[in-house]
Amino acid sequence: MAVVGPGACPAGVEAEAEAVGRALAEAGVVLVCGGLGGVMEAACRGAKAAGGTTVGILSGDDRGAANPWVDVALPTGLGEARNALVVRSADAVIAVARGYGTLSEVALALKIGKPVVGLGTWDIEGVEAAVDPQEAVAKAVGFVS
Repeated sequence: MAVVGPGACPAGVEAEAEAVGRALAEAGVVLVCGGLGGVMEAACRGAKAAGGTTVGILSGDDRGAANPWVDVALPTGLGEARNALVVRSADAVIAVARGYGTLSEVALALKIGKPVVGLGTWDIEGVEAAVDPQEAVAKAVGFVS
């Protein structure tokens, strides 16, 4: 399951992303993300707190740039093009908050027919809205069960 969101976010969004990560781990799902800060870091932190596994598909060449809660860091050197790899590697996408990188990941997912659940993110056709982290995870897991 991919979790996407901005690399910098306010504390409230960070708490939501952390809860998403925790709920994914509790559901036994591997979390895939861009591996850096903000929503990505918070989601990984939540997943690790619940004993989950995290994968970070990094935009740069430096494996060490991954946040400390990434188990498997995959440096790509692709910059923002790595967003396609994040989306392609997941069965579904949970988008938390708004950012232009997040918008690109949502668009790529929808273009290739991947389910997208949104938590405070872009309100566009094809994104299934959720009211809280638990509902977001339940919907995303439900799409692929």
